[in-house]
Amino acid sequence: MTPAIDAHVRLDTHPTHPSAVQALLTGSQAHVAAVALQAADWSVAATNVLVLARIDHEEPYWADDAAKHLTAEGITVEITPRLQEAIDEEWTWPDYPMPWCTRSEIREISNQAQKIHDDIRHGYLLVHAHAHDGHTTVAVGTYLHPGGKSVYLHGEDHLRQVADTFDSPAQALAVFEKVHAAEMRPGPAPLTDTEHAAIAARSVFDVTTAKSQPSLTEPETVPVYLADAGDHDALLDAFLDCHGDWEKWRTWSDHTTHAIHEDQTLRIERVHEAGPRDTAWTVAAYETPVSERMWHLTATGTTPEPVLQTLLTHLADGDASDTALGSPITDKTVTAATKPLTDAGWTHTVDGRWIRWTNPSEDAGV
Repeated sequence: MTPAIDAHVRLDTHPTHPSAVQALLTGSQAHVAAVALQAADWSVAATNVLVLARIDHEEPYWADDAAKHLTAEGITVEITPRLQEAIDEEWTWPDYPMPWCTRSEIREISNQAQKIHDDIRHGYLLVHAHAHDGHTTVAVGTYLHPGGKSVYLHGEDHLRQVADTFDSPAQALAVFEKVHAAEMRPGPAPLTDTEHAAIAARSVFDVTTAKSQPSLTEPETVPVYLADAGDHDALLDAFLDCHGDWEKWRTWSDHTTHAIHEDQTLRIERVHEAGPRDTAWTVAAYETPVSERMWHLTATGTTPEPVLQTLLTHLADGDASDTALGSPITDKTVTAATKPLTDAGWTHTVDGRWIRWTNPSEDAGV
């Protein structure tokens, strides 16, 4: 029987990265768990805090795998409910270029791409040059361990793979230059958005900042347009949890989530890292799943959470679906809808097919 180790590992979702996982370690032998996790390519982010951030979005799966290995070694592991939900989630890549692959085969392909990424990141694989072949990024490099082969790399992120091998760097570069001479650039390709996000997730952070502190001041009343934006991602997650007729879809980037109604005529796009004045939400309606867009609205990342909550409630109640299916929008309905703005002293201007509303102090608008 494996003796118990005085170490406790709490696995949870990452506070900012959409798919990364963090491990909080406690106990007199926490270092034993830390070594085991680092061997599985978890990164130290703070004292007794490790992060698993991958470029294939499979962190929950590999976190579950790590939990099983730690438990087998006699280490106590706790998985939070929200991480367990991510582990149990069934999802697939939209428009995956190899649709004949099973889910396990896709995960294996992604894991091979992850190993290439890690080898480059850790300095085991030296990239000599890269190019763009018109469809994706290609590169040539050499493994630095004794007897290491030179390789031709094709693709980006979770689709990168070794397409060919060579006996020497000179041979590899000669072939690469012959095919990609016009586009060839020295060194590795610029990091992708997914790679940047993984680096940010692995950065050192202080977990104590996440703990709520008691308020020492009286609550302040502010106009709604000056209210704190709140947690938009948590709002979307809660909406999807409560409405089974909406389904979440992953995209090629960590930065975007799509939510689609079961009839496919209503769709939400959430850009997670949009700037304060950039579009963070887009809601669109279609008459049929394959028709042109009938209407859409957008919201920035600073939109107060209660406003978005009202919008999502409206979508869930079905009123938006009625509009998508062709309910007439008349001058009367527009007047009724905008009456609260008029009553508050807001003024409007017509710009083509747009109606823009501005508050009296001209520092907020719709």
